[in-house]
Amino acid sequence: MNTSINEDWEHGGFGIYIHWPFCAAKCPYCDFNSHVSCHIDEKLWLEAYQKEISRIHQLTKSRRVKSIFFGGGTPSLMSPDLVSDILSHIRSLWLINNDCEITLEANPTSVEAQKFLNFKSAGINRVSMGIQSLNDQDLKRLGRQHSAKEALEAFTTARNIYERVSFDLIYARQEQSISQWKSELQQALNRDIDHLSLYQLTIEEGTAFGDRYAVGKLTGLPDEDRASDLFEITQELCEQNGMKAYEVSNHARAGSECQHNILYWKYGDYAGIGPGAHGRLTLENNRYSTEGYSQPSKWLSAVSEGCGDKLTQKLSLYDQRQEFVLMGMRLTEGICKKRYQNFFGYSAKPSAIQSLEYEGLIKTTSEKISTTPRGRMVLNYVIRELLMD
Repeated sequence: MNTSINEDWEHGGFGIYIHWPFCAAKCPYCDFNSHVSCHIDEKLWLEAYQKEISRIHQLTKSRRVKSIFFGGGTPSLMSPDLVSDILSHIRSLWLINNDCEITLEANPTSVEAQKFLNFKSAGINRVSMGIQSLNDQDLKRLGRQHSAKEALEAFTTARNIYERVSFDLIYARQEQSISQWKSELQQALNRDIDHLSLYQLTIEEGTAFGDRYAVGKLTGLPDEDRASDLFEITQELCEQNGMKAYEVSNHARAGSECQHNILYWKYGDYAGIGPGAHGRLTLENNRYSTEGYSQPSKWLSAVSEGCGDKLTQKLSLYDQRQEFVLMGMRLTEGICKKRYQNFFGYSAKPSAIQSLEYEGLIKTTSEKISTTPRGRMVLNYVIRELLMD
């Protein structure tokens, strides 16, 4: 019987995720919990965030905060004063690591130099920008409200203010050729960049793109072979430019990896605060999954009644094993054999490891199980095999 669940989260650390659910417009590919609203009462939202933060603190009093992440939605639409007040409340309750990473997601259309400076004064020390494309035609297709020129100007502004700035790009887009993507990615790599998140376009149910795809109106998407080629080129070009993949979709110069996301992938604990925010908390030797009410008005009313979560579910050891492998194998470094053994009470399945290693999809050392570059291209298969009972 496993007896170390209560301490296992410390391998990843403890972080806080704050979800700001509002955007200026809804992008057609986005399945995140985001809403367009004409009027937002920031005083009301501050009171709700503070109340939820205090509730979570009662459950996790003695922990140190490793990272804080403002996601969304578009958190750069928040006023810097609101961000400052939220961070002040967090600092008043928990011990904060001296090197605590505090990230804010930003869109190029919702920031300017003065606002970036004010966010820094509020306590933000890392910015993640949703640029998505450096091609104006594709930006329009993706429903973005900025041009490539505006995006790069916003990046330069941020880079002059913050030591750490990341931005996102989406590839495998409609009608995108390999040469076009290589050119666009190289343009990004030529900037003074230390972190890139590079995602293949996925068509999700319930989005505008999902609806168009279902009726055959989303044309020009790459087939599986072309998507694999684009993935390979992405890995090669980034590595050549000193931006190795530390996770399937994330590339960084050494020392610039996103600590908050690593916390997720290393199966740490995190408080999810805000509409639709997910969390994982280890309490009294049990690990819980939490999820906030998605609708902003419902979340606000639920918080006023004592708790913004619509779901708090105790995870079985089986569920935790699924999540541990699913998250950990995304990392280039893979998962720790000893931690797996201590956590679940048995080793990863030897026959699956032997088979995957023979196929050249994983590599093992005395300490780790990790994917090879070939294995990362079929990561879902690798994970499925490792999890087979």
